[in-house]
Amino acid sequence: MKTSDFDYTLPEGLIAQMPIEPRDRSRLMVLDRRRGSIEHRQFFEIIEYLREGDVLVLNDSRVIPARLKGRKNSGGRVEILLLRRREAGVWEALVKPARRLQAGAKVAIASHHLPSDTGLTAEIVAAETGGVRLVRFSGESGLATAGEVALPPYIHTPLANPGRYQTVYAKADGSVAAPTAGLHFTPGLLGAIRGRGVRCLFTTLHVGLDTFRPVKEADPHDHAIHREYGVLDGEVAAELTRARESGRRVICVGTTTARLLEQAATASPWPGIVAFQGWVELFILPGHRFRAIDALVTNFHLPRSTLLMLVSAFAGKDIIDKAYREAIEQRYRFYSFGDAMLVL
Repeated sequence: MKTSDFDYTLPEGLIAQMPIEPRDRSRLMVLDRRRGSIEHRQFFEIIEYLREGDVLVLNDSRVIPARLKGRKNSGGRVEILLLRRREAGVWEALVKPARRLQAGAKVAIASHHLPSDTGLTAEIVAAETGGVRLVRFSGESGLATAGEVALPPYIHTPLANPGRYQTVYAKADGSVAAPTAGLHFTPGLLGAIRGRGVRCLFTTLHVGLDTFRPVKEADPHDHAIHREYGVLDGEVAAELTRARESGRRVICVGTTTARLLEQAATASPWPGIVAFQGWVELFILPGHRFRAIDALVTNFHLPRSTLLMLVSAFAGKDIIDKAYREAIEQRYRFYSFGDAMLVL
């Protein structure tokens, strides 16, 4: 297996720059991995593929305003992009200009919507690998009002409504990027799904920007997978275990949810899924034995990405290759604001 096996060419015009309105009117490719069949639907029609007793698992992580701007004591402009919270007030971050922001440098953080500074300061604590800096803030309460949501690098159109980059059920602050498979759900669609007898359960996995970075190593086994902090509480774990024991389907919304559940499942004999809180470091490649999930809702992912590798592991690489070729031929919209796929 080589990283180049997960490469493909996407016409730039298929990279979605704006979300579809309303949310659930995006397109939905339904992929049956056992038969290899493909159907083309709209997302709100996903309910036709759900049945009473199914368990739908969603990631309730909320995107934080991770892009901060400020000035050094010399007056030079600085940009800080939060990546991962280490502890209270201390974050891993990308900074610009990186070469001029070494350990000990201090930055006064500005507000993106007010003319004055926030009173918040940031100090560069240490330089880490990959151009990352460890940054200590004078307080965390001001971060929410000082920053702005950082859209993925392939989206070049400003978003008029930042709330459109949040799922309708987001509540746990911590993600730098949205768990995008959940962006297609509306309150009405979730209500209709529950009305069909489907149980909706919520977990938390905070998504980092590393999720967009392509694998650079020739052999994906040599890639250091990004860590993301996740929480699966005991009540949800128990309900998932009961579903597995009774043969009911567990359907994950998003690769983030799939990673969390699969990591939790590795700590318990099948069909058990145990509570989990900590760093999710599982790298799912073809050959992985899935223990927790039966179906997956996902968007169309970047080439050479760990997310595409996960989906290929779940559905089968040949089937995913076929699906992506057809999605390009049918001019599906790709990536964060793009269309969705249901893998059964």
